[in-house]
Amino acid sequence: MNEVQFIGERLIYGNLGHLAVVVSFGTAIISTFAYLFAANNPQEKSWQKIATAAFYTHTISVLSVVLMLFLIIRLHLFEYHYAWQHSSTDLPLEYMVSCFWEGQEGSFLLWIFWHVVIGNILVRSAKSWKFEVMAVVMMCQIVLTSMLIGVKILGYKIGSSPFELLRNAIEGPIFKQADYLSKIKDGNGLNPLLQNYWMVIHPPTLFFGFATTIVPFAYVIAGLWKRDYVGWLKPALPWALISVMVLGTGIIMGGFWAYESLSFGGYWAWDPVENASLVPWLILIAGVHVMIIYKTTGNALIVGMILIISTFLLVLYATFLTRSGILGNASVHSFTDLGMSGQLLLFMFVFLGLSVFMLVKRWKELPRSAKDEDAYTREFWMFIGSLVLTISAFQIILTTSLPVFNKVFGTNMAPPSDVIQHYNKWQMPMAIIIALLTGIAQLLKYKKNTREGLINILTQAAISIVLSAVAMFLLELKNWFYVGLMFASVYAIVANLFTMRPYLTGKFKMAGANVAHIGFGLLLVGVLVSSANKQVISINQSGMQLNPEFDAQANMEHVYLEKGKSLRMGDYEIEYKADSTEWVNNYFQVHYKKIKPNSNEVDYEFDLYPNAQINPKMGLVANPDTKHYISHDVFTYVSSVPKEKTTKFVHEKLHEVKLGDTIYTNDGYAILENINSNAKESNLDVKNLSLLIAAELKVYALNGTYSATPMYGIRENSEIKFESIVDEAKLRFKFMGVNPQTKTITIETAEQDTSGDFIIMKAIVFPWINFVWAGTIIMIVGFLLAIWRRLSENQRLRN
Repeated sequence: MNEVQFIGERLIYGNLGHLAVVVSFGTAIISTFAYLFAANNPQEKSWQKIATAAFYTHTISVLSVVLMLFLIIRLHLFEYHYAWQHSSTDLPLEYMVSCFWEGQEGSFLLWIFWHVVIGNILVRSAKSWKFEVMAVVMMCQIVLTSMLIGVKILGYKIGSSPFELLRNAIEGPIFKQADYLSKIKDGNGLNPLLQNYWMVIHPPTLFFGFATTIVPFAYVIAGLWKRDYVGWLKPALPWALISVMVLGTGIIMGGFWAYESLSFGGYWAWDPVENASLVPWLILIAGVHVMIIYKTTGNALIVGMILIISTFLLVLYATFLTRSGILGNASVHSFTDLGMSGQLLLFMFVFLGLSVFMLVKRWKELPRSAKDEDAYTREFWMFIGSLVLTISAFQIILTTSLPVFNKVFGTNMAPPSDVIQHYNKWQMPMAIIIALLTGIAQLLKYKKNTREGLINILTQAAISIVLSAVAMFLLELKNWFYVGLMFASVYAIVANLFTMRPYLTGKFKMAGANVAHIGFGLLLVGVLVSSANKQVISINQSGMQLNPEFDAQANMEHVYLEKGKSLRMGDYEIEYKADSTEWVNNYFQVHYKKIKPNSNEVDYEFDLYPNAQINPKMGLVANPDTKHYISHDVFTYVSSVPKEKTTKFVHEKLHEVKLGDTIYTNDGYAILENINSNAKESNLDVKNLSLLIAAELKVYALNGTYSATPMYGIRENSEIKFESIVDEAKLRFKFMGVNPQTKTITIETAEQDTSGDFIIMKAIVFPWINFVWAGTIIMIVGFLLAIWRRLSENQRLRN
């Protein structure tokens, strides 16, 4: 096969992929208009057939795009810019999957894919709503697929193609050479921070959550379109609950990833991109509660519509924030600008315009509440809770949007100097209110209550006060906000446990709200305790400046640890015992001994292996390691290492040995198992050697058993000595010579000089952080039960 044929065969993937993008874009347009005409002319079957055919063709073309993009990554076709920019040959398969959505184009494609999955569900389940709902979904697909076209029309760039060739994306003299592909040995690689198993499942889950928000939005638009202002609620509510569950799961997965991969020491840092996904979720939860209020009492329909519409619009706004480049360096997650800011704005304003138009057009026809809610009812406090959630979301998005305000109005407003303190100051009071209301509302009934409701509220409050007082005493919480949050969280748990009792006798699917609220209360307890009582145990007592880049606090909260030397750190004694052989992608073995109070006796021991990648572009990238216990976590990460690994060996010693003899080393021994006079070694320069002998040694060290094969040769009457280094044992063996008379050989041993090896590390103890993870899991179970209940109700009504 000549080079032209070879290149042509590799280009087929990109050509097919780009063709599939164009087909998906075209079929999205056809399908949208066909569903639109089918909705307006339900008796005209031809439009229904065209819509169905176009949608299924769209499905096949999107799946083809997904396949072609994955193949160019999997086959390491680095002539494509996307494969070169985001992958490399050394990545395992699971991280190649992560490469798929690391870039903007891949993440848009992931979103498009989930819309296809959702669309295939809707065409079978939406029944009488199918044409209107699918028209909205496919209208969104038009905009999303346009993001992948990557063409210029009248000088304006439309989208960015994942199949663009490297030579077209980057200018350079290398691309003028006919054989430039032979000089591109590897790709740019995946961001080290994304080389984590959570990044394999977090983005697909989060984008599935984003994608599902279009369904309740589409049902609202369809309800306004058909003038069926109430009927949309029944099919939309299960989808809204699915969105709440999946989007919430995706958000907490991001917290898991941050906790395991980032070095700030926590799971939530109020990062702008984190906030951009949190805000739609909060609004959607508010919308779900208002939908339930209307379903039960007939009140607050318009508010529910506005909240559901706002959820989807905020997802689009989040897309603009994270992909327009407007956040700059404000977030570790944001994408660079690919020149699609105008297109992203158009995406948002198209659906904003559609929503406003439909609401305004039908505003006078929308059903109003017959009367105001009584304050002594469940629906009143549910509505207040939804209002607080909306205010909470508004505060978050307001601060997050400061870069947008600066860009639009030409201002220069700076973000808060202490971001976490700023958000906590606003969000903690609202969390207290919401937690209290999850208990109060559940203890009341809809529409009308007796004295029993008030008695239950006061009784559960008394129980919660006692439990909270005990918890606050044991945890030494004295800040009044902490006291308030602890009481509110415990009250949410206690009140919902009380009201859940009737459902434990066979109607457990009715307990979804109770279970979700219990999980929320437990989550708040975990957040409070793990944050308020977290303890930095790596206190620098040396008085020295550990790193010139450290401020006073950072310098105080890190320790300098030399290899092989122990250091007392709070209740622990730690030792930097070993590291991996690859200095570029290195882990460090840090041995912990927990010392019993008032004694030198060891309580328990464990090892942690924090990773520190010395990345040529990003510098030192730290991945922490954590020891998990039921009551606490010990979190450790490395923040500084020597610029290069030492290769100096000291303490040389000669050993004259025979077969089977033992050579004793500093922390072990080696046995001479064989002397091979027919040695061959392809990695050594053995040209013109008249003799080559290998000593085969079995090396026993504290951390394992290894092999060493030093060699001895003769070239032109001169001795050639080949050493063998056992990195894991920090030993060097050199074959020094042969004594034919005594039938012995001489082996020199040397130990690696570790006096220059050190790490600077930080360690934090997070007490009861498992409450955070347990609370989120329980909350997700509650959402599942709620979805089960609503789907069962819909099925019963259909029957």
